[in-house]
Amino acid sequence: MTLHHILVRVISDTQRHAGHADIVRELIDGSVGYLKGNDNMPPGDQAWWENHRRRLERVARKVGNA
Repeated sequence: MTLHHILVRVISDTQRHAGHADIVRELIDGSVGYLKGNDNMPPGDQAWWENHRRRLERVARKVGNA
């Protein structure tokens, strides 16, 4: 095992767990993004996001059946 391997593993694990913590925080306070009040999310109302999700779902299903 090399130092390079250890560093890559630590960075990878930290990134994964930070993502999990962010999901839990979003579930608790209902906000998304970096800062409360500054969500850094692309603009779009609820209808836009629902349409976007449906479009991605359709593409994913199409690719999954290919």
